[in-house]
Amino acid sequence: MSTLTRETGETRVRIELREGVEPGIATGDGFLDHMLGTLARYAGLPLRIEAEGDMRHHLVEDVALTLGDLLARDTPATCARYGDALVPMDEALVQVALDAGGRPHFEGRLPSRLYEHFFRSLAMAAAWTLHVRVIRGRDRHHVVEAAVKALGLAVRRARRDDGVVFSTKGSVRMEWED
Repeated sequence: MSTLTRETGETRVRIELREGVEPGIATGDGFLDHMLGTLARYAGLPLRIEAEGDMRHHLVEDVALTLGDLLARDTPATCARYGDALVPMDEALVQVALDAGGRPHFEGRLPSRLYEHFFRSLAMAAAWTLHVRVIRGRDRHHVVEAAVKALGLAVRRARRDDGVVFSTKGSVRMEWED
């Protein structure tokens, strides 16, 4: 469990991922706070996020990059690696499939370019292969929220520590030095 801070000329993001942390999300953007809180809840991540930025786009992007980097560093090598979920929310139905095996790729379309960018930035920074499929939905809020919930469930499943490296390569080792 760890803490990561990202500071640029446009944003400042601080994320704590640790047991016992008082959960909380404060970015100044109500919808982003709602989506991050939902993601944390469904993924089972004890997150505290504080962020501020000059523009909404920069804020959403930098939170995704910081969270992705933190999750890449914090996911155990012996994780289950794969996770998927299908989530209905009112008229929306969204499927997410995730491989946390260190191969960054994103496929998917969301009715919000900003949140599609969030998913792509998160996948690239976390080094995940992430597929998002919107099966149906008319309300953008419901589609994005169903996608976030599905992502959270997929992350929970993929990060589960199974005690073995799940790869035909036998071992994939990456280490960060602080």
